[in-house]
Amino acid sequence: MAFVLLAYKLFTDRIIKEKNRQHELEIQHQKNLALEGTLIQEEERKRMAVLIHDDIGNRLNILSLWIHNLDAENKVAAEKIISKQISELIDSARSISHSLYPVNLEKLGLLLYIEELITNLSQTIKINLNVNSEYRKKDVFTEVQLYRIIQEFTTNVIKHSTATEITIYIKDNPENLAVIIKDNGNGFIYDEMNRGMGIKNIESRLQSLDANYKWKNTIGKRTQLIIKIQQKTIS
Repeated sequence: MAFVLLAYKLFTDRIIKEKNRQHELEIQHQKNLALEGTLIQEEERKRMAVLIHDDIGNRLNILSLWIHNLDAENKVAAEKIISKQISELIDSARSISHSLYPVNLEKLGLLLYIEELITNLSQTIKINLNVNSEYRKKDVFTEVQLYRIIQEFTTNVIKHSTATEITIYIKDNPENLAVIIKDNGNGFIYDEMNRGMGIKNIESRLQSLDANYKWKNTIGKRTQLIIKIQQKTIS
């Protein structure tokens, strides 16, 4: 009898172990898919951004210089009709390039890019950035994804919240990189909002970073996103 019970236990343990292994493989497969999809998306964004930045942007700059070099009589007429439009087109091309892929992030780094975002949105919403002094530059993929998450969170707040302020905390611990993004808005019910593309885009990027994350919402008060990325996953 004891032998039968032992054999049965070994059998059930083996089944449980196999199920756990299959579950872990499925989770890893989903993470790999998320990572692959994000990489493809970012490469395409980068290709389009470089095209706009190097081609359209340069052409508009040349056209602007040409207008400013016209003789006095024609210059006055041209500036009245075209100069303002050309300036707006240049800004538009830069804005599109920036939204498709943060072209200069590799050069400037995450923190300077966030500060630029803060400056650009200063007339729309107040954003506070708090970073501990030990922050070390991460690989480009990690910094691009974190920037996109912050950008998406901010866009969602501006579009859907009554918030007047966003606060970003970045703490580079020895064991993990911790990021907290929160607003002073009216919060949201996760089960109702997670169907939206904004939340899905944020969570897809978090999965591609293999990050641990948690939404903490207080209805009528705030929305908060807590992110932790293990340093060993940041190469």
